[in-house]
Amino acid sequence: MPAPREVTIAPSILAADFGNLASAAGEVASATSWLHVDVMDGHFVPNISIGPPVIASLRRHSGAFFDCHLMISEPLRYIEAFARAGASSVTAHVEVGRTAEVIAAARSLGVGVGLACNPDTAFGEVEPFLADIDLLLVMSVFPGFGGQSFMAEVLPKLAAARAAIDRLALDVALEVDGGIDERTAPLAARAGARVLVAGSAVFGDPRPWDAVERIRRAAEGGLPAGSPGAAGSSGADGAAGPR
Repeated sequence: MPAPREVTIAPSILAADFGNLASAAGEVASATSWLHVDVMDGHFVPNISIGPPVIASLRRHSGAFFDCHLMISEPLRYIEAFARAGASSVTAHVEVGRTAEVIAAARSLGVGVGLACNPDTAFGEVEPFLADIDLLLVMSVFPGFGGQSFMAEVLPKLAAARAAIDRLALDVALEVDGGIDERTAPLAARAGARVLVAGSAVFGDPRPWDAVERIRRAAEGGLPAGSPGAAGSSGADGAAGPR
């Protein structure tokens, strides 16, 4: 899973109509090749969402890159099931522990390997694993519920992650999730995020495909001058996905 060099918006289906997930996926397909799939177990986070059967059903209707965020206490028990169901990448939380084992298990299954950290988790907790993963997800809300407000306190952590990824020349996508909309997208992009998860701001819009484009353009406006995808750069396309 090569890291996107330009801004990619990953719409979160947690905010979509669960009775019409296939239609929701189709509504944003023209604007992005990514879908963010939030998996909650009611234990690591105080909510329950979807599991492998739903992902398998949705896979039959979508060729998108399924960015599966496992907010679960026992990822080692379920990674294979998610991979078989059609996950393109699986992201587990560093807070649950056994991180090296989780990374190795995901790698052995041939899916993209992600690692997530909560807003109050220091960058130092994930930094030792940067060379072993494909994606680092920095949460800008506490996971468990959609529709929360962006926590600007995570911006220095995003900047630290961007600096480390660039310094080590790693092919790691830096993703942010929580409260992303047209106002906060530029802040996250300026700090270094290149994959922005947006839920309510996309699927709460009557034209979700347009919302994806607006958020992407807003994020590009926040990129440092000369960055790929920055305003005025050539060929920016938020539907980049894995290349």
